[in-house]
Amino acid sequence: MDIKSGFAKALREVRKARGLTQEDFSAISSRTYLSSLERGLYSPTLDKIDSLATMLDIHPLTLIAMAYENSNSDLDLLGLLRLVQSQSEQIQR
Repeated sequence: MDIKSGFAKALREVRKARGLTQEDFSAISSRTYLSSLERGLYSPTLDKIDSLATMLDIHPLTLIAMAYENSNSDLDLLGLLRLVQSQSEQIQR
């Protein structure tokens, strides 16, 4: 699965888990745009990911991490977080 499809799946899963409809996002996005994101037709900007995450009451990195987990069967979420932590520590040395 590519990253756009992985993000689409993550967004749809979290939205449904929160019991929200696409119309609930009307303050930040049109239903058509949200539908396009959930079908993997568009890639959102970082600002849009931040707005979506705020509406979903999650950290933006949660959406991004779930997107990468969905698009890469080699890494589960915990493995991905360990990789990010390790790389961050290496960069900060």
